[in-house]
Amino acid sequence: MDNRLTGHPAPLRLTPSRVDYFLDCLDDSIARIEATCPEAVRGVDIGIEPVPSDAAMWQGMVDHNAIPLAGAIDAANNAPARVVLYERPIERRALDRDDLAALVHRTLVEQLASLTGRSALDIDPRFEDDW
Repeated sequence: MDNRLTGHPAPLRLTPSRVDYFLDCLDDSIARIEATCPEAVRGVDIGIEPVPSDAAMWQGMVDHNAIPLAGAIDAANNAPARVVLYERPIERRALDRDDLAALVHRTLVEQLASLTGRSALDIDPRFEDDW
């Protein structure tokens, strides 16, 4: 693909962007959970927001006294259960990309455990090995 301004070939990215890497971490985490406990993610919408929204704060998805890494809400009124990971707070807490992948997974497992009433080890038997 050529650069529109210079007409020269645009350089290719060798590493995924910050956002792409976060999405890759989430996809990997979902795949890992589906392999060990598919019931934990069945019927749950999983998404990402940059930061907690005002709506999330008022819907009770997050605690008002801390900066949350994620929020979850039970299924209600024909709406599925939802888990939302907050990208920027998770990234700020992670030390590096490996730590980010572990933190995304840990956060998702904890939210799913809260929603489903399962233990984190039921959802992922290697849960404690990541830390």
